[in-house]
Amino acid sequence: MDDQAFDFDERVDFDNVAGDDDVEAEEQALTLDTICVSKFAELKLPPRKNVLDPILPERGLAMLFAGRGIGKTHVALGIAYAVSCGGEFLRWRADRACNVLYVDGEMPQEALQDRLLATMKGGRQPPVGAFRLLCMDRQPLGTSLNLADPKQQEAINSHLDGVEFLVLDNLSTLVNGGAENDAESWISMQAWLLQLRRRGVTVLVVHHAGRGGNARGTSKREDVLDTVIQLKHPEDYDPGDGARFEVHLTKARGVFGEDALAFEAKLELDEDGAARWVCTDLKSEDSEDVQKVLELSEAGKSTREIGKELSMSKSRVDRLLKKAKRAKKAKPAEPKD
Repeated sequence: MDDQAFDFDERVDFDNVAGDDDVEAEEQALTLDTICVSKFAELKLPPRKNVLDPILPERGLAMLFAGRGIGKTHVALGIAYAVSCGGEFLRWRADRACNVLYVDGEMPQEALQDRLLATMKGGRQPPVGAFRLLCMDRQPLGTSLNLADPKQQEAINSHLDGVEFLVLDNLSTLVNGGAENDAESWISMQAWLLQLRRRGVTVLVVHHAGRGGNARGTSKREDVLDTVIQLKHPEDYDPGDGARFEVHLTKARGVFGEDALAFEAKLELDEDGAARWVCTDLKSEDSEDVQKVLELSEAGKSTREIGKELSMSKSRVDRLLKKAKRAKKAKPAEPKD
């Protein structure tokens, strides 16, 4: 890889970002602006468009969360790449190209490069400089980020000129602001996100799910968010399936109807190693599926053969078979003549 490809161009001394101007600003009296509601109603405010239609609005704040190994970075990179080139990802579309900064705090740069190369082979290319990476694995040994610290937030701010979309992947590696479940520990980070929104930057924060399946830590994080995306494995997931997961919008302001419905996504690589995502509606285990599985089983087909014929995983076939047998057992016997 070219050493200049993903360069952290401007080194920032985290300990000396705040200066005398910051101290003077803190000493000044706080002044706030108010406006009469009638005048506010008359303002010619531009319509709020989407960075990624229909889920990520301009000047929006969003969170993507999932358990370990489900596909958070796959999705975050796919979203960022689509936004940077005005492309499509899963069931979402960017109508125009935007400048993107992707801050990665976890992935080895080799793995990150492999995923991006697969994505780049699969479609259009972003304009030169539109998609920039700040990869912590490329920084000098000992360099770390704690984005709960306003001084280190400024290190990111210094790279945001012209940037409309910022991805922070992920909170566990980029934020160390006290106890994760403590709502008070989120205050500094939330204040920064709101400042970014006023600056015109849309932010996607990547986070881990806890043992209960919800986003780990305080629920206060979701208060100011426009969009919350959850990824989770289907019930019939098999490790051999690779990157395959359900996509759920657990919070999405202004998104409704079919756009708000959950769906399944699966990553496939073609012969050239290009990434291709296949999206399907979530299938309910309706009576037709159950009946097909039962008929094939009674015809002597094995679980593996049934799965291949019906395009189902082995675990789903097993579950449907159990459901069919329970239903058959519970069915009352027909009266004899």
